[in-house]
Amino acid sequence: MPIATSSDRLILSSEKKTEELAIKLQKKLKTGDIIFLYGEMGVGKTTFIRYLINEFQKKNKITLTEVTSPTFNIMNEYYINHIKVNHYDLFRLKSSQETKNLGLFENRLSSINLVEWPQIIDKKPKNLIELIFEYDDDHQKRKVQIKGINL
Repeated sequence: MPIATSSDRLILSSEKKTEELAIKLQKKLKTGDIIFLYGEMGVGKTTFIRYLINEFQKKNKITLTEVTSPTFNIMNEYYINHIKVNHYDLFRLKSSQETKNLGLFENRLSSINLVEWPQIIDKKPKNLIELIFEYDDDHQKRKVQIKGINL
């Protein structure tokens, strides 16, 4: 897989390529990082997050857990030794005021926050990593644009 710069678009021609991207990103992440994941439904945001969290678990010799979208409960937490990963899905929220009640960026230095459907957030945090997932024209392949980190 090619090295991504802060604005590269990578073709995700298979689920294996999505897993490879998650492995590369996992090696760069640290507590305090926030990742916004954009893209329409079914484009692979949650699949990417599953591979990312499972890679943290593998590296820490922890049993792999099922990683599902927190669409209905808005947030799932994963404790991986000294790392806490918060997985947010803001799809059901109607206003930016609702995001303030979640405490999205409180205690951010002690966790990694993954946020699906972040469009509703008014003010982007500093040191943000953004992944923009898109379908190709024929919907057979996907691509991702990466902003805010070099892989």
